[in-house]
Amino acid sequence: MAASSRGFTAPIGAKLDVSPSAYYYYRNNGGFVEFRRKKRKLISNIKCCCSDSAMPINSGNGVDKSGGGEDWRFDAKKISANYMRIQASSSMPFPSPQSRFVSKPEKFFSRCIPRNSGPQSRDSPPKRDTGIANEKDWGISLLNDNVNETGKNEDGSTWYRESGEDLGDNGYRCRWTRMGGQSNDGTLEWKETWWEKSDWTGYKELGVEKSGKNAEGDSWWETWREVLHQDEWSNLARIERSAQKQAKSGTENAGWYENWWEKYDAKGWTEKGAHKYGRLNEQSWWEKWGEHYDGRGSVLKWTDKWAETELGTKWGDKWEEKFFAGIGSRQGETWHVSPRGERWSRTWGEEHFGNGKVHKYGKSTTGESWDIVVDEGTYYEAEPHYGWADVVGDSTQLLSIEPRERPPGVFPNMDFGPSVPPEDELPPPSLQ
Repeated sequence: MAASSRGFTAPIGAKLDVSPSAYYYYRNNGGFVEFRRKKRKLISNIKCCCSDSAMPINSGNGVDKSGGGEDWRFDAKKISANYMRIQASSSMPFPSPQSRFVSKPEKFFSRCIPRNSGPQSRDSPPKRDTGIANEKDWGISLLNDNVNETGKNEDGSTWYRESGEDLGDNGYRCRWTRMGGQSNDGTLEWKETWWEKSDWTGYKELGVEKSGKNAEGDSWWETWREVLHQDEWSNLARIERSAQKQAKSGTENAGWYENWWEKYDAKGWTEKGAHKYGRLNEQSWWEKWGEHYDGRGSVLKWTDKWAETELGTKWGDKWEEKFFAGIGSRQGETWHVSPRGERWSRTWGEEHFGNGKVHKYGKSTTGESWDIVVDEGTYYEAEPHYGWADVVGDSTQLLSIEPRERPPGVFPNMDFGPSVPPEDELPPPSLQ
């Protein structure tokens, strides 16, 4: 396990109080921590009408209202002077009639350890478009004692289970448990690692990493992490969650990768985003989206999705919206490129003035255009539907981590490094 933690020094004698019943202001006041309750403010007549940022590409201004961000494929139904439609039409991770890849979790990954004969892999392969799971969904349970066990089952499969504790500078402590197993011939394999970390700065971390493979050569890997620390500049308590997942087919040129992240602070600032990539034989797709709420009513959302085939066909859709106090804008583009390099696109935009007037404009490469001002209400989400109070309520195991007792006269070292690596800079692994 790693031997160093990240975080920032809390005020001496102070505790990071993150009660789920309210939002809190958290500030350093000469070693005294002051908390003020702030009721959740609901903005009337404000809701999202433009997107669910995890939706697949659809038509027009790029918003799919038909359902959640499930597994999807592109089907270019009609390309004309005024119209292009991309249809999300499958609930399979890789919609191929001949594909066995991830179509049935039990087919993708067989549990190789019989019951009551050692540690069991209780997890199926990760699913696409599921975001970041909560603590209770992971069932993280660390062993209290040092354990080092191995065993062999009647069918020849083997298993192991071990746990321990690592200590380091600045009060660093990491409790961990590892377990895994494999079939007699080594074609089936699974591994799991769970951990919790803490140090004297108030830093706490909970995480898990899982992987496996089956006899057909299909493989999967995922990791999830949750962190509590104090922001080095604002002194606010902050919770950050992230998840990475990938799966590869052993029989086809197919696979997918996802990277999700969420960041919250005690004053309502929230950032969420995801990067995704996938391939099914001759077709590849990408998706990126992000949301940012500053905690004072300003919001930015954006989505960019595109796909291509080996024949050279490419298509995509993107949009962005910015709002504050009823004033803001939306803009987007839908586009298509044929194998011959012929490009079609339609761009559109909206300017909301906050007085009931909306300026709408747009054009396409076929010559259509519009530029009008209409009387229309403005709707948008000024606060995240899942914010600070929600993530605190779902992080009870993280908050309950007990750090080592700090000796008298010993103070935490100051660390101005980033608490979490920039997830959006992590490239997806090769799925070739």
